[in-house]
Amino acid sequence: MPKLKTKSGAKKRFFLTGTGKVRMAPARKRHGMSKRSQKMKRTHRGAETMCDQDARIVKKNFLPWG
Repeated sequence: MPKLKTKSGAKKRFFLTGTGKVRMAPARKRHGMSKRSQKMKRTHRGAETMCDQDARIVKKNFLPWG
């Protein structure tokens, strides 16, 4: 039986908490920060928890160890 490989893009974007929830960086924060409002940049700091429906898809299809 071959090893299951993690999707390379997924392992850079998502990580699991100890309880099995999926954490991710907020969207729209990769480039072009000068045109974003200061409030948006402040509220998008850190990581946020993914909703349950999307987390189920990510864990099933992209993270074999999740």
